[in-house]
Amino acid sequence: MSLRKNIAELTAAGISDIEKFLDDVVAKSRRTVCQQAIEDLTCPMKAAVFSVLETQMSLVDRLTEIGLALSGETRLERLLEMIVDEARVLTKADAGTLYIVDKQGRKLDFSILQNDTMQVRMGGTSGNEITLPAVPLYYAGNKPNKSNVSSYCALTGETVNIADVYEAEGFDFTGPRKYDAATGYHSKSMLVLALKNHEQDIIGVLQLLNALDEDGEVIEFSSNVVDIVGSLASQAAIALTNAQLIQGLKDLLYSVIQSIAAAIDAKSPYTNGHIERVVTITMMIADKINSIEEGKYADVHLSNDELEELKLAAWMHDVGKISIPEHVVDKSTKLETIFDRSELVDARFRLISEIIKNRQLEETIEAMKNGATPEKLSEIEMSYAVKLEQVEDDRLFISSCNIPKEFMSDDRIARVEDIAARTYESNGETFNWLTENEVLNLCIRKGTLTDDERKIIESHAAITFEMLSRLPFPKRLLRVPEYAAGHHERLDGSGYPKGLGEDELPLQARIMAVADIFEALTAKDRPYKKPMKLAQAIEILGFMVKDNHIDSDICNLFMESGLLMEYAHAELDPSQIDED
Repeated sequence: MSLRKNIAELTAAGISDIEKFLDDVVAKSRRTVCQQAIEDLTCPMKAAVFSVLETQMSLVDRLTEIGLALSGETRLERLLEMIVDEARVLTKADAGTLYIVDKQGRKLDFSILQNDTMQVRMGGTSGNEITLPAVPLYYAGNKPNKSNVSSYCALTGETVNIADVYEAEGFDFTGPRKYDAATGYHSKSMLVLALKNHEQDIIGVLQLLNALDEDGEVIEFSSNVVDIVGSLASQAAIALTNAQLIQGLKDLLYSVIQSIAAAIDAKSPYTNGHIERVVTITMMIADKINSIEEGKYADVHLSNDELEELKLAAWMHDVGKISIPEHVVDKSTKLETIFDRSELVDARFRLISEIIKNRQLEETIEAMKNGATPEKLSEIEMSYAVKLEQVEDDRLFISSCNIPKEFMSDDRIARVEDIAARTYESNGETFNWLTENEVLNLCIRKGTLTDDERKIIESHAAITFEMLSRLPFPKRLLRVPEYAAGHHERLDGSGYPKGLGEDELPLQARIMAVADIFEALTAKDRPYKKPMKLAQAIEILGFMVKDNHIDSDICNLFMESGLLMEYAHAELDPSQIDED
């Protein structure tokens, strides 16, 4: 009895302690006549104890490995799959299902479904979507659903171990029985456990089906297995909570970013949807580069983190425009500021016409007083008609200069300056036909922006970098500010904000440059210009490649791989596409 008691006390001790105890027993008995008997007794005991302890130590090591693996996995889909995989390995279960409680806490959504016998793997990273309906936790009237074993476990937190679902009472097993009838499978033993987070809230349910013995026969889940899986479920719940928190933070970040992007787009009716479309083109090019197995990009592979970094940069590439005045961002005509001054200039020319008409009337009256002949009166009329015709011609000319369709040649600029130099009088004051600022804007040779306004627009890239640099991006996303701010850089160093050259521009910034330019050229929702034909946009890209502004390899990849036409058919107006 004393020996048994000592052995019992030592079951929790280490292997070396037990071995020392048994060796001491043998050593002390060497001078006794029962030495051989004790050795015969202790050897099997020693082997049995060692076997049990080794099994336990192996299990502890395995659970530790599983815990480390689960805690190190941040991809939610893979983590969910690992939970079912490891639980099935530990319990030798033929099948397993993982349910996740929805955000409202009203139902259990199928997340992972596995069955070795039926060769089924659904959910997670399998690529096979689970189409089964969710299990309700509550009926109408907020009555708890305790008839389904999974919902019962989710509502109560109790572990359910059933030897045979066809003989068990208290639960509705219609679902498993229908599955068996439809597939020929036979559901028998079942173990259902709740996954609880750090606040003891139930966040999921793990359901294991058909434990198998060494011969592959279905057996009941043993109580030892229940404890082991319970330990795994606790670790899994912690890991799952962490992964959900990380995913939640990512979702929040993207929601904030997309909201900001939508606000920037909504700020201008001329760029609505621009940011989202740039993201689309950017990621299309990046994914295509990752799929290339030969040529320049054969050795280039952007990791998931690098793809996310690029995607975030694309979403945020115009965030600096939030500080740019709307009348500069939206300037569709040369005279536009906070309002379109073309109406003011037009009204001024009409005023000048009225002044000329008044002068004509005054001169005619004075001539009639002096007894002017009809010929003299006709001469006065003809003289003022020429002046009025010239004013109207000048008005129409100035109106044409305000629209950025025709390049402003030296002759056109000289005519604007000549018109501006003329004066008129109103209320005793003398004014030029055009103000200095109006002349400056009307003489813009190409586009609608003055040099100062262009600098304001270009400052959005520097502001983007400054704003994003203030955000505490994690290490894997540290280059988001650099990529987002670099989409206006050029290979020849003439871009902005930093004037980086070809050797300094990363691949990601080059991709975004092509995406941003192509979207701006082909956008169909800009009210100040007609949608550009695809052929013309391609021609302009070619010119920019020739001028060493954009990357020729990326541009050629976009055009020759089919991405350009894929995007065109999805986003452009059919009238823009000329596939011939």
